[in-house]
This record gives sequence, structure tokens and C-alpha cells, in this order.
Amino acid sequence: MAQVVLEKVSKVFDGDVVAVDEASIEVADREFVVLVGPSGCGKSTFLRMIAGLEEASSGTISIDGRVVNDVAPKDRDIAMVFQNYALYPHMSVFDNMAFGLKLRKYPKDEIKQRVEDAAQILGIQELLDRKPKALSGGQRQRVAVGRAIVRKPKVFLFDEPLSNLDAKLRVQMRTEISKLHSKLKATMLYVTHDQVEAMTMGDRIVVLKDGLIQQVADPMTLYDSPVNKFVAGFIGSPAMNFIDATLKDDGGLYVDEGTFKAKLPSRMENMLRPHVGKQITFGVRPEAIHDEASDDFAGESASFKATVEVVEPMGNETVVYITTGKTPLVARLITRREIKPETEIQLVMDMRRVHFFDPTDEKTIV
Repeated sequence: MAQVVLEKVSKVFDGDVVAVDEASIEVADREFVVLVGPSGCGKSTFLRMIAGLEEASSGTISIDGRVVNDVAPKDRDIAMVFQNYALYPHMSVFDNMAFGLKLRKYPKDEIKQRVEDAAQILGIQELLDRKPKALSGGQRQRVAVGRAIVRKPKVFLFDEPLSNLDAKLRVQMRTEISKLHSKLKATMLYVTHDQVEAMTMGDRIVVLKDGLIQQVADPMTLYDSPVNKFVAGFIGSPAMNFIDATLKDDGGLYVDEGTFKAKLPSRMENMLRPHVGKQITFGVRPEAIHDEASDDFAGESASFKATVEVVEPMGNETVVYITTGKTPLVARLITRREIKPETEIQLVMDMRRVHFFDPTDEKTIV
């Protein structure tokens, strides 16, 4: 397998539309890296430049130590799995998987062996004689992945491969792709707009916005230590709550939201003291809002009242959409007690798990 390195790579369309802006990243050999971001952030363009389907406007792309900017896609030793599967409808599953090897004039015995080995890994041995129209969406996706496996490339590229599948099948297929990575010990880059896929699959995640890399980190670092408000709001489901408040000092720092006040943990004071008297944005994840205090955070919590607007019972938890009268919030409560809309409830915010952002540049303060 191989290392993939991008150094200040940009892609500009039509002279002034910047799809990717000076992106630099190093993907280690055998690493699974996920590119995630909203539609239009440049993640697919990023992948297509590595594949050679788009030419980089500037910067260098290296695969296994070789600069490939001027190398044709077929000579880059990569395999790409597309969102729409791109199977030949008139060919059998076997012929679809073998097609690339036949073009490269591999011996028939080797082609047969490679296809059968890939089919064994993916559990589609009984489908080799079928045509794509006789397959389900999940089976077609496996065939598309199998076509990539038989190539034994240095790098696998996945461009939103699960977006056409239903929710249950997506969960199953992302598990299968993760298992596949473990079996093949391959270098993989995977594009998705689904942050749950990113968090559950990637060794590291690249968060993109407007063509710019916002943060590159492992899933839990992104969750616990986002570098800015965008990453904090994009990673996590339901998304982080953002609250506009004023930072005040009354023998200790606290935030005043207007309808409730919350004292801050002492460890945050040095970082936040320069912002006393100013407007500030703080973020709290839905799972850091509880319906009762815990001994774990009783000394570093804030109690407040809120009005329930919408209740989503999930069985093991209840997602509650609430308002303080000034700020709409989402709480993820581990409770089975009945909560009714249009009622007032008392909640507790774990202040150890709040994040503060500069309202000007939206960078994380603490």
C-alpha cells in the first residue's frame, strides 16, 4: 500500500471559483482517512484530484513517494468506488469485476482467482453470474467495491458510496467497509457528508468548509476539542447548542444568557478573563444537558428552567427541543419519564463540558 501526500493543493474552476484552497495533508500507509463536510465544500473535488479525474490548479500530489500531477489516472495505481456504482448493465457480476483486469491483459487464471477471492471477502460468491439489474442496492455496492479490490491498488478512494442506500443498509455497509479495511490493510480515503459515518469509520477525519481544511484529527479529538465553531457544530448528532451571552466577573467568572446565569469552572478563568464584559458564544452538547444533577458534576453545573417545545422519545433516550425564552436548545436526556410539550422543566447543564468561541472569528477560546 502507500502514503498519500498533498502539499498546498488548490483547484480553481472558471478562473475564480475556488473548490479546494491550498490543502495540505499526509495520509499514512494503511490509514483510513475520511473527508467530511457540507455539500459544496470541495471534498469530492479533493478526491478526484488524487484520482487524476481533475487536474490540480497548483500544489503537488504524491502517491507512494511519486509526484503524480502529470500521471494519467490509469497509471496512478488507485481504485475508486463511485456514488452511482457505475456498473455495466449488460455484463455479469464476474465480468464487471474482471473488466479492468481484462483491459490490462492479465492471464485468465489470475483474473478468475482475483475475482473469486474478492467475492469471498465480500460474501457475493453466489452472485457472480447475475446481471446488475437482478441485484439489490447493497449487492451492487459490494460489486463496485469488489471491482476495486481485484485491482489490488496502492490506494482506495470512496466517493460517497453509501448515499444511495437506505438507513439500515448504510449502517451495515459502513461496518463492512471498516472490516474490509482491517482485512486488506489498505490505504483508504473516504468522502461523505454524513458526520456519523465519518466518526464511526475514520482513523482520522478531515473537516472541510468552503474548500478549506478546518481541522484534521481523530474522531474523539474533533468531538472533545474542536478548533472552531464550525467543527463544533458539524461534529455530533444532534448538533452542539450555541448560546450568546455576556461574560461577567463577580468574584468568579460566569456567563449571563439573559434568562439564566452559569458559573464557570476555575480552570477556564485564565483563558476567558480577557473577554470579561464582552459578548461571547458558548457551546454545549445536547448530551451535556441533564434532567437532574449528578455527583460527578454537581459542583460545576448550572440549573435552569426551560419550556418544552418538541419531544422525540427514542427508547433508550429522549431528545427534547426546548427554549429558555431567549435561546432554543436541544437536550439529549437519558430518561424514560414522560415529558410533555408546552410544559416547563428544570434542567442541569454540565459546565465542565462547555466550549467558548470568539464571536468575531469563531475560533475556540477554551
